[in-house]
Amino acid sequence: MSPDDLSAVRHIAVQSDDGDVRLDRWFKRHYPDVSYGQVAKWLRTGQVRVDGHRAKPGQRLSEGQDIRVPPMPATRTVEPPAERNRQPVDRADAAILRESIIYQDEFLIALNKPAGLAVQGGSKTHRHLDGMLDALQFDAKDRPRLVHRLDKDTSGLLLLARDRRTASQLSVLFQGREVEKTYWALVVGVPDHDSGVIDARLAKRGGEGSERVESVDDGQAAETEYRILDHAARRISWLELRPRTGRTHQLRAHCKVMGTPIVGDGKYGGRESDVEGLPRRLHLHARGLTLPHPTTGERLTLAAPLDDVLSKSWAFVGFDAKVT
Repeated sequence: MSPDDLSAVRHIAVQSDDGDVRLDRWFKRHYPDVSYGQVAKWLRTGQVRVDGHRAKPGQRLSEGQDIRVPPMPATRTVEPPAERNRQPVDRADAAILRESIIYQDEFLIALNKPAGLAVQGGSKTHRHLDGMLDALQFDAKDRPRLVHRLDKDTSGLLLLARDRRTASQLSVLFQGREVEKTYWALVVGVPDHDSGVIDARLAKRGGEGSERVESVDDGQAAETEYRILDHAARRISWLELRPRTGRTHQLRAHCKVMGTPIVGDGKYGGRESDVEGLPRRLHLHARGLTLPHPTTGERLTLAAPLDDVLSKSWAFVGFDAKVT
């Protein structure tokens, strides 16, 4: 069934990138034109079910669960977004976003997201990318749509869809693991092997604002491929990381499990993550994405360069990011 066939009941399996996401946020991500009020009504009347059972908006999803999505005929009336509550984008923020564009066509925009900018809002997060997307509408009919996410403290490549159809197609690609993701990280120490797979199940602990994940036997399956690109003596390594699954803080937790926490990651590495001469900032960067273009089908490879801060860190250690 095509992503645009909305006139029939669908049963959609939760993919790895959506593991541990709230059900209401799952709908916002994959069906951005459907209002929260509509989703809440479907839940109250039992039209949306998870594994055949009634569900609640804040219910956390797990990979492999079945979501029943009711028919959404093309003539349906969807509650419009509260445009009057959307604040104008600050000029400085708009300029930063436009300067961060590394790829743009009629259907897609790729950004090199700055570290420290949250992708979506929360109870304590009022400045976020989702609230600034009007600045990237340009000549399109609609504002861009988020189709995946990065942690607030992670810099790098973030893909946006410029219309609903493209957003649906990209969601299918991300869910179907047809998008190859590559990250760069500076870590403390050197892994025992030049390359390998970190296979450690992860479970979330703590509430909003203090959440973290831990490696536990009964957690969700999580796998990350890694490769050493360079190392400085036995003190610091430059790793290429390719997540096979998409758990919260997966790369950060997996590097800690391997005994090589990411530089500047106080949350998972504590004082061990501090390196003299390097800033106390998470040294994790979403380097690249490779995927079939959702419209043309041609293979699209995108790469985001390191920002000035990370470039200086790489150079300080003696690594040349330009050769990779």
